[in-house]
Amino acid sequence: MLITDPIGDMLIRIKNALLSANLQVKMPHSKMKEAIAFKLKENGYISEVSVEEKTPQKELVLVLKYVDDLPAISGIERISKPGRRLYSSKDSIPVSLNGYGITIVSTNKGILTDKEATKLNVGGELICKIW
Repeated sequence: MLITDPIGDMLIRIKNALLSANLQVKMPHSKMKEAIAFKLKENGYISEVSVEEKTPQKELVLVLKYVDDLPAISGIERISKPGRRLYSSKDSIPVSLNGYGITIVSTNKGILTDKEATKLNVGGELICKIW
């Protein structure tokens, strides 16, 4: 099966796992997915990130976080898509849920959250919003 949007696939897998109350979700590994997963872990949206060595491709395993039987992630929205890339300057990076969520941005300094990107004074491609 050919996936044309691997990041969109990752976000949908997380969303579906949360809706079915799964404790973990597995997906094909890539460096960008791993960087996004670590940003989610740093900001308290998932509990654990690990990479399983398998053939022909590694697997990324995310342990989902629940607080009082409710998922820590209440919403995920993909912004930039393969057919329509959206970029933002350092001044116009959108804030997710009035600052209660995060916007993940791909910059020349790596994958950053909206707050980190404005602090480092860089813009880039808007990947997704999570709240």
